[in-house]
Amino acid sequence: MLDLTSATQGHGTPQKNKSVDGKIMTIAGTTFDRGFGTHAESSLLILLNGKANSFSAQVGIDDEITGHEPAAEFILVADGKKIWSSGVMHLGDKAKPCEASLKGVQKLELVVADGGNGNYYDHANWANAQFKATGVSTFATINPIPGIPYILTPKTSLLPKINSASVFGVRPGSPFQFMVAATGERPMKFSASGLPAGLKLDPSTGLIKGYVKEKGTFPVILNAVNAKGKAKKTMRIVCGDQIALTPPMGWNSWNCFADQVSADKVKRAANAMISSGLVNHGWTYINIDDFWQNNKDAKDPSIRGELRDQAGNIVPNSRFKDMKGLADDVHAMGLKIGLYSSPGPWTCGSCTGSYGYEKLDADTYGKWGFDYLKYDWCSYGHVINGMPNHDPYKIGALSYKGGNDLATAIKPFQLMGDALKVQPRDIVFSLCQYGMSDVWKWGNSVGGTSWRTTNDITDTWTSVKNIALQQDQAAAWAKPGNWNDPDMLVVGTVGWGNPHPSKLRPDEQYLHFSLWCLFSAPLLIGCDMEKLDDFTMNLLTNDEVIAINQDPLGKQATCVQTIGDIRIYVKQLEDGSHAVGFTNFGQEKMVLNYSDFKKLGLKGNLKVRDLWRQKDLVSINIEKDKLPLSIPAHGILLYKFAAK
Repeated sequence: MLDLTSATQGHGTPQKNKSVDGKIMTIAGTTFDRGFGTHAESSLLILLNGKANSFSAQVGIDDEITGHEPAAEFILVADGKKIWSSGVMHLGDKAKPCEASLKGVQKLELVVADGGNGNYYDHANWANAQFKATGVSTFATINPIPGIPYILTPKTSLLPKINSASVFGVRPGSPFQFMVAATGERPMKFSASGLPAGLKLDPSTGLIKGYVKEKGTFPVILNAVNAKGKAKKTMRIVCGDQIALTPPMGWNSWNCFADQVSADKVKRAANAMISSGLVNHGWTYINIDDFWQNNKDAKDPSIRGELRDQAGNIVPNSRFKDMKGLADDVHAMGLKIGLYSSPGPWTCGSCTGSYGYEKLDADTYGKWGFDYLKYDWCSYGHVINGMPNHDPYKIGALSYKGGNDLATAIKPFQLMGDALKVQPRDIVFSLCQYGMSDVWKWGNSVGGTSWRTTNDITDTWTSVKNIALQQDQAAAWAKPGNWNDPDMLVVGTVGWGNPHPSKLRPDEQYLHFSLWCLFSAPLLIGCDMEKLDDFTMNLLTNDEVIAINQDPLGKQATCVQTIGDIRIYVKQLEDGSHAVGFTNFGQEKMVLNYSDFKKLGLKGNLKVRDLWRQKDLVSINIEKDKLPLSIPAHGILLYKFAAK
């Protein structure tokens, strides 16, 4: 029997001889009494050391999730090379035989990947799994990536330092709110010169509020003073048609609380963003995901009740008794607030969606004072041809149907986008439809600010790797106010209602956060904000790394060179410098003397800075020098190359 404790998977825990829910493994009506029950996205690495002859199994989706639409792909990876794949399998498919020769193989990885429609309900079985070997009765399983956290970001100085983004967009006449993010000893006094008419800065908090009526670009100099010294930073306020000129940064409730979210937990998350000091590094949004509404299938009385009142207004559940009051409270802290809905009749969690009430809901969100809307495809696939029998209760919560037809994919987001545009306040519009119909090519045309490029992320290496490797296809469409979204950050204590420390190893988390910054992705923390350990705070408060994400040029990094398992991502920055991520997607540390600088678009004499360590490393001439690199397995070196 193999030790399954080193396996990682997207939901639950691996099960010996049972399904992931602990039942008898059943695939298309056939039962199996032996094997490995798991859940996409899943990985189990086995040390064979050349002693195995072959591997066999019967693979498929377990019948225990009847009524849903799971899809998954089973893959064998031998010494880093794919040697077998099942292709995408669905619920009801007969078990597929897996046979592979393993002669000479040192390491075998059993992978279950998402089948292309999210990892919801992807209960996967490696049934009748069996090794044939000579002279051994079992094999060791490992996670080869070190698991001990280590801190790279230096401690924050007591000297004042302004960390805010250097550009901010607002529409004429919309309520303006901008917190000057600054670290250093408190108390601190703030001031600004060049603010456009209608804006005022609170000198004790650094919060700028008011209204800008005239379109234009306004250069502003921000100042911060404390007992240790002074700091200043130049920024520009752009009053025009585009908002979110840098990627939104904040927190979202889903990866932590899932269906257990409440107004109290949201307020506590907001308070934690302030008390932890995250707000001083630019973290701004507090976003409520699903389950603020009532639920059609609810057994829990706190989320059971009328869906809409007689006028058609959506009714929050009893955990959220005063949405406007909640928004006002969050704004009073200097933060912004978001919420979640679906263009279908139901959200992904079977709560009330916006189908048929789009304009009314947009008006409601505006009146409540919300600043961000995540709009999730969910049940819309069931109503692409109208409501069946006009009875929403006959419709399930999840369907991807129609999403790959361009006109169908655009329609519901255009409807809500138009309704948001006429609101008297700026509302970030986040399209969550999983990259269908190449959303990055048209998301801007429906008023979108950001759009998901892939299916949901989980705190597994397989998930993070697969999502990261898909981002280049959308990179050309990223620009200020238009951001590709590879989903939320899976660092800290996550668990979708069942909290646990992220399953990602420390180097995997450094790679994850670094790449999301290189990708100019929205940065949305998904963890419990009241359980921020030192390592997670270190990840989330490195201002030089965050500055790569918030660079005003708005370019998205792409992979410009591949060397074995090393992929080198380059992002051009507004000041002419380049951020470079030397990433290692392999299972072994990679050491090399790098000299292909021209392939990275670099020229001349350059200063190389390690952004995580906030330390200048060396000066190089790209024509004659080499740069020694030691890249951890599943890790990254994040460097900035700037002219001397």
